[in-house]
Order: sequence, then structure tokens, then C-alpha cells
Amino acid sequence: MKKILAVAAVASLAWLTACSVAAPAPTTATATPTTSSPASSRPTPSRSSDAQAPQAGGVRAACEQFNKLYADYKAIKDDAKAYEEIYFAAQDAKDVASGNQKGLFTSLGVLSLDRSSAVESGGEVDQSSKDMVRDAVFANAQECTAEGVTLRL
Repeated sequence: MKKILAVAAVASLAWLTACSVAAPAPTTATATPTTSSPASSRPTPSRSSDAQAPQAGGVRAACEQFNKLYADYKAIKDDAKAYEEIYFAAQDAKDVASGNQKGLFTSLGVLSLDRSSAVESGGEVDQSSKDMVRDAVFANAQECTAEGVTLRL
């Protein structure tokens, strides 16, 4: 199980570092609406998390969900399984988030896996995982604030 989670974390980290945090392209009045692609049909493992994922396209919902998951993450005290549950909830939220909000959940998932491994091994969490969450929060702060949600660390 740990190997699977570690591979997922590395893949998530690679995805996050490949994402651009550039400003969106300016739109014009003659722009055509975009169509959304159908949802992925890949199976997801069952999870016992009670966290609800934000609805697709809802910036406010994604920002609020991130704040809830991060608060849950901070409330955990040395429980590797609880950190793994945060990882699963973050992956569920990432799957339905849009745009830059995916980075919020990806980075929180990586941090949660790092924390879970650190609890089990007695080690420390890698600083780059912490920095990744911080960077994702800063990248999304303006959008979330515009929706009336302040991201919290």
C-alpha cells in the first residue's frame, strides 16, 4: 500500500511541477464557449473519507474544500492512517476541481503522504512538500479571494 501511495505521490508531484501558474489568456467578446470533456471512466479505490469533493468548476467550493482538508490535516496528531485519508480526500477533490485549484489538492495530497511516511519512519517531512502547498495557496489566493474565500495555512 505504501509503495502505491508513494508512486501516486511522485506522479502527483511531477504533474504539479509541470503545471503552469501563468495568468489566464485575455478573452474577447467573440470568444466561443469551450466544451468540457467527458469525465474519466477510470475506477477509483474505495475510501472511507467523509469529506465531500467540490463540484466541478466551482472555484468557491474548491477553495472552501481545501481549507477544510487543510484544517483536518493540521488537526491530526501522529496518525499515519489519518494522513492517508487526507491524501485520498485530496485526490477525490482534485479529480473534480478545475484549473489551478487542482494544484491545491495535489500539493496537499503529496504533503499528506510525506507526513504519513514520516510518522511511520520517525523522520521529518520534506521541506519541498511544505513549499509546494504554500506555492499552490499563493497561486490560487487571488481567485479564491475573488470568490469570498481566504485560503488558510
